[in-house]
Amino acid sequence: MTFKKLIDTRPDTKSRVAIYIRVSTNHQIDKDSLPLQREELINYAKYVLSIEEYEVFEDAGFSAKNTDRPGYQNMMKLVRTGVFSHILVWKLDRISRNLLDFAAMYDELKRLGVTFISKNEQFDTSTAMGEAMLKIILVFAELERKMTSERVTATMLSRAANGKWNGGRIPYGYSYDFDKRIFSICAEEQKVALLMCDLYESSSSLLFVSRKLNELGYQTRAGNLWSPVQVHKILTNPFNTGSYVYNQTSMSTGTQLPNRKEDFVVIEDHHPALFSKERQERIISRLTRNAKSRSGAHNSVNRKNTHVFSGLIFCENCGMMLTSSTGKKMARDGWRPSIYLCPSKRRHISEGCHDTTDSTVGEFVINFIMNMLNTQKNFQFIRSTADLQRSLLYGKVFDDVDHLDTDSLNDMFNVLSSNMPRNIKAGLKKTTKRKANPELTKLRREMQKLDRAMNRLKHLYMYSEEAISDQEYLSERNRITEAYKEAETRIKEISSYDTIEHSISDADFIREATSFILAKKLSGNSYINYRRLAVSTDTQILKDFFNSVLDSITINTRGKIGSIVFKNGLRHRFIYKEEAPNG
Repeated sequence: MTFKKLIDTRPDTKSRVAIYIRVSTNHQIDKDSLPLQREELINYAKYVLSIEEYEVFEDAGFSAKNTDRPGYQNMMKLVRTGVFSHILVWKLDRISRNLLDFAAMYDELKRLGVTFISKNEQFDTSTAMGEAMLKIILVFAELERKMTSERVTATMLSRAANGKWNGGRIPYGYSYDFDKRIFSICAEEQKVALLMCDLYESSSSLLFVSRKLNELGYQTRAGNLWSPVQVHKILTNPFNTGSYVYNQTSMSTGTQLPNRKEDFVVIEDHHPALFSKERQERIISRLTRNAKSRSGAHNSVNRKNTHVFSGLIFCENCGMMLTSSTGKKMARDGWRPSIYLCPSKRRHISEGCHDTTDSTVGEFVINFIMNMLNTQKNFQFIRSTADLQRSLLYGKVFDDVDHLDTDSLNDMFNVLSSNMPRNIKAGLKKTTKRKANPELTKLRREMQKLDRAMNRLKHLYMYSEEAISDQEYLSERNRITEAYKEAETRIKEISSYDTIEHSISDADFIREATSFILAKKLSGNSYINYRRLAVSTDTQILKDFFNSVLDSITINTRGKIGSIVFKNGLRHRFIYKEEAPNG
């Protein structure tokens, strides 16, 4: 019976059957299983269901691992128009081996009032018993899926416990010999990893490290720019200290699992180390302290006393973030400056650590920012780095500074001479509407494809008539997982840069306006008295301004400003006269 005839007779209330038949291999086609299924199901419709009108839908040579089959799609399209009252199949696995796909189809059939019948399993969902039988089959299918998942997990844990690598992307800094199954160090990449350690230990800033690597011309293995996210990953990955840790992160998403440490599979000295475990522990300790301190600083906004530089000041000697305390109120003008205390000094665990105050830090930083603004404004008169240094260190505040670090001075000169927007004034430009980043769009689509690929792989492994081996499954799954993590990391990188570039654009209108007003007070002056500025300006406005442009400030072993790192990654290190070679 043709489709046209069915449509013509649609007002008739008689039942109609959609007969679906499928085989997955040419071998089965040659053995005439399609004709056999067709004949048996037509007879079943006529003599058991007493339904004369039917339409046969065929999929020859298609697997049931998904629903991307022309015959199936055509049938469901017609089912949704109300043409059929029944769907009849030879066996349940003829229509789907994918539990999720089948459950979705069954829910849709129930909404449409269409009865599903499997001839060989002898259930008919128009009856209570038939529907119960179907649900029992689905329960056992779910059980099979979970048992298979447990078996795969046990296999991978066993391999890891025996020191065998479970596959995936080769970690940065290493090469892998697939024949000998051993890791070896890639000298060039180890050089970059060690440089990351050096830069972070000297600056305590992931942003500074990533920007410095990019300026030096180093790229990721994929040829992209470095980001704070990737630097953090390499600094904290236990693999880089020679340890193989398994069962710590999700096998499918790469995210941290809620497992206890005793559940991890840890193989010490599994391969050569890029850097020592002691060094990594020291770096992780600093990262943790900084994260907690910054979190505490951000949560202190609503406290009674607002500490302007809280969360920004670090000790060069021990690397710890300075804590904030309220100082005494000044009798003359009522100003109550903050005191910033080094925890190591207070606990007497390190010599050479110093405390500082709003007066010391504020006077130095605000005048240096002012000099930067004025230097940019008059940069057409700057002919050399020597001119630039004189302009940046102008004023009595910097009398005891001998010079700026050469690298930081060159960085500033290059930024200004190339007219790059990433400077201290970039945060004050007008808010502009952002366009969608095409790379972000592409990456998100890629992640969606990888999600679908992972689901198809699982279903192929668990339900396909042509089963793949455990090793094939593990290898492909890890490949997909690593590709997904790579895309996810790249999205974070782009978002990180985007956040820096638009840090003020994303803030609320009040914060942008107050920062702009403050900048207007600075521009064009030759000296700013920080105490007067602090008395005449709301403390929260000052804090918002400094947080919008500064990444960190360090205090050296003489209690003076050692360096200033800005949000755009520019870092200025100050060399004092007593430190200079001829000083």
